[in-house]
Amino acid sequence: MKRGVATFTLDTGKCPKWLFDRMVKLGREMMRVLVEEYGPDEFIKRIADPVWFQSLGTVLAFDWNASGLTTVLTGALKEALRGNEKEWGFFICGGKGKTSLKTPDQIQNWGNRLQLPEAHTKNLIYNSKMSAKVDSALVQDGFTLYHHTFFFSKNGAWTVVQQGMNRKKRTARRYHWHSENVKDLIIEPHTGIASQSFENHMLNMTAKSGEQNRTIGVELTNSNATTMLKDIQLLRKHSSKLSQTISFKINEDQMTLLNLEDHDFHTHSVVSEEWVHSRYLDRILLKLVNDKPKNYEDLVATPGVGPKTIRALALVAEVIYGAKASYTDPARYSFAHGGKDHIPYPVDRGTYDQTIQTLEKAIRKTRLEPKEKNEALQKLIKIS
Repeated sequence: MKRGVATFTLDTGKCPKWLFDRMVKLGREMMRVLVEEYGPDEFIKRIADPVWFQSLGTVLAFDWNASGLTTVLTGALKEALRGNEKEWGFFICGGKGKTSLKTPDQIQNWGNRLQLPEAHTKNLIYNSKMSAKVDSALVQDGFTLYHHTFFFSKNGAWTVVQQGMNRKKRTARRYHWHSENVKDLIIEPHTGIASQSFENHMLNMTAKSGEQNRTIGVELTNSNATTMLKDIQLLRKHSSKLSQTISFKINEDQMTLLNLEDHDFHTHSVVSEEWVHSRYLDRILLKLVNDKPKNYEDLVATPGVGPKTIRALALVAEVIYGAKASYTDPARYSFAHGGKDHIPYPVDRGTYDQTIQTLEKAIRKTRLEPKEKNEALQKLIKIS
């Protein structure tokens, strides 16, 4: 996994039309060359690489370290691809805000137009929904998803690029997935997570080390309703005492488990009241007991299951049954604080140089005017 250094702060405002139009024009040429050179599956695979994605966005005119690069780049690529989808053999669905909610319909629409087998289309939709579910419910890092883009090819390869924001810290975090790397939709499925910094106060249910906790969570939902609610009520009854006695380790520092701001189990009165009187949570837990999920993926995929349900099951498994959950940030590509225009210093220099060389080769093969090629090459030089 590649690592680098740059700022990744939350941007506001809108990309000017003249700049977006130029990004679409250059993006169209870059995609054409890269698909002709490497094929659609390889292009999609490269989009799942945080370094590659960030470099491409920079070449197309964005600051390396701008959070807006994610939404504008994917939007420009989607527009640049319009009308060329069948010829180039890949498709882009979703986008920012409300557009992200249209992703399943857009995948279905392409499935119909391409006459893909129904099972294949449903599988693509499922993977899109599950990637969003995992990054919102299982990776509880304080970032709320607001952007989701799904790339897929005729051959079945797919990539997800989605981004979340932390309003308090005014920072963004981007999550990358790729079908070739996803051996399991639950256990460490990311090709990379680009973030300004690592988070200490978070719950990570995708970690391999949390297998016992996940197993017990499934066992709880396969028990009877009386047993499930008895465990929940026990935690509710002793929540204030538990907040003073239960702790876990994060980076060798002792932190109080029930003293996390973003957890339902925080001792603050407002959150405690919500935890004690959460009828909605009870309904979802009873639904799970009734449905009896076969495994943790089946549990997560159940409609209505979200962060609160996952936290509740994780806490019951840890506090009552002794199966520790993971609180280690899964981010694999870290951005450190620095000036907005600072140039990243890559640790994996070899891979990074290869990315630059590939993009340089693609720029030279585009059908752009010499002046436009030079401008793109100059941007590439600045980050190399």
